[in-house]
Amino acid sequence: MNKIIDKLAWIQIQDKKILSTRSRGKSVYYIPGGKREVGETDQQALSREIKEELSIELLPATIDYMGTFKAQADGYPDGTIVKMTCYTAEYEGEIIPNSEIEEVVWFTYNDKNKSSAVDKLIMDKLMENGLIQ
Repeated sequence: MNKIIDKLAWIQIQDKKILSTRSRGKSVYYIPGGKREVGETDQQALSREIKEELSIELLPATIDYMGTFKAQADGYPDGTIVKMTCYTAEYEGEIIPNSEIEEVVWFTYNDKNKSSAVDKLIMDKLMENGLIQ
């Protein structure tokens, strides 16, 4: 049986580029987000994670489901799958790396190979839909 890592991600696109982050000591980039804590809804967990990582507030009324993607989890044994439930949302504040986040970048589709396996699938879908370049 495959182990599933259940995660949430915030899809933020500006000028046809997607927001991505790199944690301290890591070389792979990840779309911001994280895991929910016991009792949290997707929206509560996503808002908490994004505030911790990027110092901004997601606007709850604007949080909108975008899609769910599954792929092999980076740095885990084969068969460990990450399930990424993605949302878009508007926000207040200035995006500033916080907590374990060392770098915030805006990626085009050409930067895809710097990202995790599941993020590559997300970027493929965004490219297909003309949302990133």
